[in-house]
Amino acid sequence: MLAHFLEHIRYEKRLSHHTLTAYRNDLEQFQAFLNNRFELEGAEKADFHQIRSWIVELVENGLDKTSVNRKIATLRSFYGFLLRRKAITADPMLKIQALKTSRKIPVFVEEKPMETLLDECDFPDDFSGLRDKLVLELLYGTGIRLSELIGLKTTDINLYEKTITVLGKRNKHRIIPVPETLFSLLQQYREEKENRFPQSPDGLYLILSDQGIKAYPVLIQRIVKRYLGLVTTLKKKSPHVLRHTYATHLLNHGADLNAIKDLLGHSSLAATQVYTHTTIEKLKKTYEQAHPKAK
Repeated sequence: MLAHFLEHIRYEKRLSHHTLTAYRNDLEQFQAFLNNRFELEGAEKADFHQIRSWIVELVENGLDKTSVNRKIATLRSFYGFLLRRKAITADPMLKIQALKTSRKIPVFVEEKPMETLLDECDFPDDFSGLRDKLVLELLYGTGIRLSELIGLKTTDINLYEKTITVLGKRNKHRIIPVPETLFSLLQQYREEKENRFPQSPDGLYLILSDQGIKAYPVLIQRIVKRYLGLVTTLKKKSPHVLRHTYATHLLNHGADLNAIKDLLGHSSLAATQVYTHTTIEKLKKTYEQAHPKAK
């Protein structure tokens, strides 16, 4: 049943390879626990008490609540699938609740450091320099995810409409406007790329490595960490921080929350509302600094 479930989420739900791997790992860990603790083969035979025992063990072993909740969500999907296929007659997850977690305020870079990075920092005048700046401009200027950036193809760029089309989670396409200033950089980079790697088999992809192959996560992470380190002391310097920065700066300048939701490719408004906490904290600081009764 595990194999059938993985095929279901791969081909019918069309979840990403990353999500598929996470589901498989979660379920294999759960199956190993059932074998070791209860000598039970087949996760479809587990009951509420056995599932709860696994969750308790995860917590006692120090796994953070967010990761535990992801595993609970995996089991919820798995047993829902079994119920629909009539492989089980009752859902053992009905009484299982997610752990309460405190919502973290997204880490983001302030506007001034971003301006300094993109407008004042010197980038090498070669393929690598053009690519690195384009990576930063795209992540900050469009808010796309790391996987979306890596999968971006040259044909996804509409020079006339000044938009890009990205393939997001659950294989959903969305169109995002691109800043006017980005297009001259795009043109420069594409010319340099075509001159340097005219025969690259990965040439259809926009972002390439120094060896002319499709960009990979570690390369993008290194680029972002290196350049953000020049302008900020934030401990976390990742592509996702630039996504948070994009959304926060939009909200700070009056963008509608629903519009930000669509730009980010969120399936629900709840995921986008986390950015309102950042603006509320900013308002609190302004109040404390300016209002005579604040102190």
